[in-house]
Amino acid sequence: MKHIFQAGNPQHPTLLLLHGTGGTEQDLLPLGRMIDEEASVLSVRGNVLENGMPRFFKRLAEGVFDEEDLIFRTKELDAFLDEAAAEYHFDRSNIVAIGYSNGANIAASLLFHYAKSLKGAILHHPMVPRRGIGLPDLTGVPVFITAGKNDPICPAQETMDLDSLLTEAGAQTEVHWEMNGHSLTQTEVAAAAKWYEKNII
Repeated sequence: MKHIFQAGNPQHPTLLLLHGTGGTEQDLLPLGRMIDEEASVLSVRGNVLENGMPRFFKRLAEGVFDEEDLIFRTKELDAFLDEAAAEYHFDRSNIVAIGYSNGANIAASLLFHYAKSLKGAILHHPMVPRRGIGLPDLTGVPVFITAGKNDPICPAQETMDLDSLLTEAGAQTEVHWEMNGHSLTQTEVAAAAKWYEKNII
């Protein structure tokens, strides 16, 4: 997978940065530094193209995921994290994902499918990746979710459902609501940074 790795303090987590639809591995680098300027960073580009725009998995329509491809791409990303940890010599068990939109969805899918894939996650405007499946034991995994109450792409109910599913699996969740749409705001990033300092470092 196309990616950028920037080595940081090995005592801090490695931040896995996952862009939104149409983004690249460059997009969230500034965001990673706002969350933890000392952390190592692994920023990844999605392997799927939709009308020329990179994504992490296919969709059938707006808000309708191609579940078969989602499962395959989630497995692909989890395996890539194993390879990257070996290549760059960072702690595979100390990865915190920071995803926006499509990137947040693939990060949530990692949590839904692989219990030990992430130490924690910051999910900006995610949706429920899959419904009707049993989640792994996520006891103690900290997850921060940001959402816009007027988000036309990710309805508020999606956020509440995702929060419930993660909580039922044992994750320690916190939801930050804003009266905005789907855009990523400075205030939610600041809230994520504050949460990260309290719950991760």
